[in-house]
Amino acid sequence: MDQLSRSAGTVRPGGRTARVRAAVLEATQDELVERGFHGLTMDQVAARAGVGKTTVYRRWGSTPRLVADLMNELANQSSDHADTGSVEEDLRANALAVLDALNDDRLGVTFQAVIAAATSDEQAAQALRAFYLRRIEEWAKVVELAVRRGELPEGTDGGEVIRAVSAPLYYRLVVTREPVTRVVAEQSVARALAAARAGAFVVPPPPG
Repeated sequence: MDQLSRSAGTVRPGGRTARVRAAVLEATQDELVERGFHGLTMDQVAARAGVGKTTVYRRWGSTPRLVADLMNELANQSSDHADTGSVEEDLRANALAVLDALNDDRLGVTFQAVIAAATSDEQAAQALRAFYLRRIEEWAKVVELAVRRGELPEGTDGGEVIRAVSAPLYYRLVVTREPVTRVVAEQSVARALAAARAGAFVVPPPPG
């Protein structure tokens, strides 16, 4: 849901195991970008990473598990939530980071490949869900801060606000295949924030 490195193999050096994992995950992303999820094979990933097939099969076991580890690494590389002192600016930072990721030649194609795979493969769906739940949880903190500052009503569900900001961007990317632009991102923030200020995302207390 926010700014990411362009490659999953660019961080966490240290030791042969870490180098192998970085090379395999970078190769996995390369293959996803070029061939899509259904064109992804363990043999091609191993060859591209310069790693023995036995190592890849033993450690990951299947292409969905490769994708799951890739998504976990992308989540690890994501930046922390913004903290500008203004909920509007924080939400704008979130929307623009999503915009940059979706329009990135590498990351955007990666996300589209995994989103497409998630419609027919449960492991891919679980990997995608885990990635986005982590990012929603991180960025929901900006809403919690806004509530404390009195910018939003008590009980506002931060996760739902973040979903409302990014949902229109993903709808255009995946469903209508329209350009995802800065104007779209700014409008999404304005609408989500207006709804949040009006109490649309307030979770009522449980009965009793």
